[in-house]
Amino acid sequence: MSELYTLQRGRVPLLVSAPHAGTWIPDELAPRLTERALAVEDTDWFVDRLWAFTAGLGASLIVPKASRYVVDLNRPSDNRPMYAGRNNTELCPTRHFTGDAIYRAGQAPDAAEIRARVATYWQPYHDALAAEIERLCSVHGHVVLFDAHSIKSELPWLFEGLLPQLNLGTVEGTSCAATLRDALGARFAAQRDYTWVVDGRFKGGHITRHYGRPAARVHAVQLEMAWSAYMDEAPPYRWHEERAAAIAPLLHAFAQTMIDWRPA
Repeated sequence: MSELYTLQRGRVPLLVSAPHAGTWIPDELAPRLTERALAVEDTDWFVDRLWAFTAGLGASLIVPKASRYVVDLNRPSDNRPMYAGRNNTELCPTRHFTGDAIYRAGQAPDAAEIRARVATYWQPYHDALAAEIERLCSVHGHVVLFDAHSIKSELPWLFEGLLPQLNLGTVEGTSCAATLRDALGARFAAQRDYTWVVDGRFKGGHITRHYGRPAARVHAVQLEMAWSAYMDEAPPYRWHEERAAAIAPLLHAFAQTMIDWRPA
């Protein structure tokens, strides 16, 4: 347990990370944000709730407390854009997913403040993530790192059209073994209720790209779920019991596939 994140240590070779599930804004930062930003609308809403069952299956689960508006744990600490040539939000975001300002005029963080936030919030999460990866790999000989995300189905500033409901990212097959990528894709292909894609618009963020090292027996995958699959997409962004219950068996099967999979 930490003041910055919760970590449940599991007993199987699966580590679930939900880096954008936090909603906390530090008191000293709140006056600098717009009223709209204080509602933290770009949160990966309820992702920790969606995947909480994985702890019962023996998986490790790490969830931060701070909002992505404080610092984005799924961006590299040098603030390189994730998707070159497209609109991106930054390491310490200054814009909503609509492109509108998060900060009041003149209140955005400077370089020194960004470095301080990396040291205070970003680095401890990644230290814990790396340590748990090392622990699980030493016990089991390999580990699957699952980076869990969600997002609104339509965000023209970020992508065109309607996002598939299930977006599996493996950085074009480089962050995990091909057999794992194929097994997870097969889970989606076996159903007809949800649209899906592998390595489409969301191929994997920093966590998937940085930690996914199949040669070192660390296999990372990201799933970006459209909110429409389990919640209301309009404010106040409520959990939808029927939708969440309907997709739960598929999520359980997806998680169990990662647990049961073994590298060649």
